[in-house]
Amino acid sequence: MDVFKMMGRHDHEEVVFCNSPDIGLKAIIAIHDTTLGPSLGGCRFYDYASDEEALNDVLRLARGMTYKASIAGLNLGGGKAVIIGNPETDKHEYIFRAFGRYVDGLGGRYITAEDMNTTVRDMEWVRDETRHVTGISKALGGSGDPSPVTAFGVFIGMKAALLTARGRDDLSGIKVAVQGVGHVGYNLCRYLNAAGAELFVADVNEDAVERARNEFGATVLSGDEIYTFDADIFAPCAMGATLNDETIPQLKASIVAGAANNQLAKSMHGAALLKRNILYAPDYAINAGGLINVANELEGYNRERAFKQAEGIHDTLLAIFKMSKDEGIPTNEASDRLAEERIRRMAQLRGSFSPSQPRSTRRI
Repeated sequence: MDVFKMMGRHDHEEVVFCNSPDIGLKAIIAIHDTTLGPSLGGCRFYDYASDEEALNDVLRLARGMTYKASIAGLNLGGGKAVIIGNPETDKHEYIFRAFGRYVDGLGGRYITAEDMNTTVRDMEWVRDETRHVTGISKALGGSGDPSPVTAFGVFIGMKAALLTARGRDDLSGIKVAVQGVGHVGYNLCRYLNAAGAELFVADVNEDAVERARNEFGATVLSGDEIYTFDADIFAPCAMGATLNDETIPQLKASIVAGAANNQLAKSMHGAALLKRNILYAPDYAINAGGLINVANELEGYNRERAFKQAEGIHDTLLAIFKMSKDEGIPTNEASDRLAEERIRRMAQLRGSFSPSQPRSTRRI
């Protein structure tokens, strides 16, 4: 495993390996780019098959956060962390407090938050060791669970995609296939149900799909059936890389708009969706609501302001879709260009005011 070669592929600034054997902590923190500001990104707890798989994941996620912060207009860079272990058996207070000490040692270059298999309570344990953490409970001045804002942003993004594809943004009667009904997927279903959409869901967690069935009248599909189902919108809200060589030819939906990170297995799969005339809402653009939410904690949390900022995802996606159409490029490429342009402009701006310390204008 050539760590520096892996970092060099996309110019990651820093990787920290956190090892506390007595506590049981094995974690990796990746900082991708801090041109716009300190890196902010969640910490996920996952039982990776190998250390290399964990490193690959955290590097991809950190880079995605750079683009997400930029496209959302936030003054933040991209970072991410993974704790390696079984979230069902290995999570405890001391792991998160040990992790918090490593975060604190970075002096604010990385700000952590909750992510897959981590909770508000976990972040409160991290907070016992560092102030460089968001996503804490409302009782401590935080925002609590960010998933409602993430889901709201995806819901707003779906409206933008529907408006672009069909000239309407009314979701009433629209068939939406939601893959993954965890915290974000559940809240997305709640918004969609209120808007009159027809819901079809799939998840490995039987309790989760039963909840969606009972509360929203959702039809339950099998894991593979979710791809071939004749829906209007396919909403991937679980693990990444679900849009790949195998699944894209199976899709019957004309729109892909969901909350999962790294939905495209490879960048070229954006072109594969375009070739099939499937409108893809780039993942980091449509799911930026969670980052917008926790970023608000840095200035004193205001829930109304967070939701208002998340509404901007609608216009961001319209700009992405317009560039894609005007230039004949996949939407993921259009989104990347817009995100990179903001980083480049800000690097130039800051360099012009600090001639002794010019900022990089490299393409990330």
